[in-house]
Amino acid sequence: MSICVFTDKEKVLINIFPKNTQFLGMKKLPTSLPQDTEITYIDVTGLSESNLKKILVQIKKICKDIPWGIIDPKGNINDPASIFFEGASDYIGQAFLKTTDCLNIKRIKSALSWRTNTADSGKAVSGNTDNAKEKEAVGFYKSKIKLPPAGTFTSWKKTAAGKTMPFYLLYCTLQGKTSLENRLDEKAVIQVNKRFSDYLENIFGHEEGLLWMDSGKDCLFLFPPKANCAEYAVENCIRAIISAPLITVETLGLTFPVNFIFALHYGSITYKPPGKTGTVVSDAVNAVFHLGAKKSEPGRLTLTTDVPNGSIPKSLQDCFVPAGDYEGRDIWQSRKFVYEKPWV
Repeated sequence: MSICVFTDKEKVLINIFPKNTQFLGMKKLPTSLPQDTEITYIDVTGLSESNLKKILVQIKKICKDIPWGIIDPKGNINDPASIFFEGASDYIGQAFLKTTDCLNIKRIKSALSWRTNTADSGKAVSGNTDNAKEKEAVGFYKSKIKLPPAGTFTSWKKTAAGKTMPFYLLYCTLQGKTSLENRLDEKAVIQVNKRFSDYLENIFGHEEGLLWMDSGKDCLFLFPPKANCAEYAVENCIRAIISAPLITVETLGLTFPVNFIFALHYGSITYKPPGKTGTVVSDAVNAVFHLGAKKSEPGRLTLTTDVPNGSIPKSLQDCFVPAGDYEGRDIWQSRKFVYEKPWV
């Protein structure tokens, strides 16, 4: 296996990679790769955000036909999952480098497999599922619900307690083959769930997502009744599902697999600020909690047809397939992403 690493820190990385690895200085990156290269890694240590963007543009051109990965010893990249959306096949971050002495061939083969089976082919999205019926599903998500006029929502600060209006409601929780409570002590379970809600709050907050309720085991986000907010939420739920192996290890600090459950609904609620919700009497809140806790599957985003048209990005429309009905509402769910082998 021929591996190429672009770095100015060869002395630091030489013992981590297999012996046949070829190291090249970062200045050689804009040229080309050795002809027999099977996978390339780029060390982003010390790069500014603007330089990182330039490097990504370069590497996507150079590695158009071969897998590539990122080495990030200092945690320069705030959202490692975004690297996979750029086309990366592997991400070697701080947590990995602190706990692992070497990058074994099994890990590299997994990166090669990711490129072949997911990143390039898109099979996980377009038909490589564990449900044969999904392969036959046609058509795009449709809803009869319309969003209110622009300006209905201004900001969370200006949303008065007691005001009734529609919102997107997103239910989020973790689930593994074995419950966290059976794998971890009580304190560790609390920490993991807190890391998960913090991770989501940091992401969703960029498009006015509000962490409205947090039980410590599951949480509920509110989004304004605006299409761009819903599109952002849907896109980032899919990002998280695809990147579950990375987030589980790098962000949640777990050494066993878990998946994420997301459920999206839309309906009117009487708003109260976070921490002051008390007992909320709301059909919309009950609906999304029931959908998320009782019906939604791990590794999927499930939504009701109460979610207005225009809420799903056009690029992700074919990710969703009809999934029957639940509690009197038609539901759709994202296709199931499958990994060739267990990832932990």
